[in-house]
This record gives sequence, C-alpha cells and structure tokens, in this order.
Amino acid sequence: MEVVKYVLIGIYVIVCLGLIVLAMMQSSEDSGASGTIMGSTTSNFYEKNKGRTKEGKLKKWTIILGIIFAVLTIALSIVYAM
Repeated sequence: MEVVKYVLIGIYVIVCLGLIVLAMMQSSEDSGASGTIMGSTTSNFYEKNKGRTKEGKLKKWTIILGIIFAVLTIALSIVYAM
C-alpha cells in the first residue's frame, strides 16, 4: 500500500505543477462591466472555432487537469484513511 501512496503523490505533484503552468498561460477573458451588463452575443468565425485555437486547447487541458486533480485528491484521502 505504501507504493500506491508514493505513486499517487508523484502523479499528484505533476498534475499540480501542470495545472499551475496552464492556468498562468491563459489570457484573461474579462470583458469588463459593460460585457457583464450588456452581454456578449457575437457569433463570428472566431467564436465558433474557439476550441481549435491555442486558447481553446489551453482551456480544455486546464479543465481536464482540474478533474484529474479532484479525483486524485479523493483517491489520496481514501488511501491515507486506510
């Protein structure tokens, strides 16, 4: 069981560092107070193909690593409870 703990901790550290780097690489999507009040309903080519851009891929991988982080957190709490 000790080997499982160390493997999970190693993966956890790698995921944490990756999540930090990806979050810092992303640009801010702030549209200011007017964007909040008025809303932004642009449907141009960029908005439709946003997932294929660098920002879209960074966002997707940040979400994936965030989910892995949450799962590893629960797994580590279960392993340490035993």
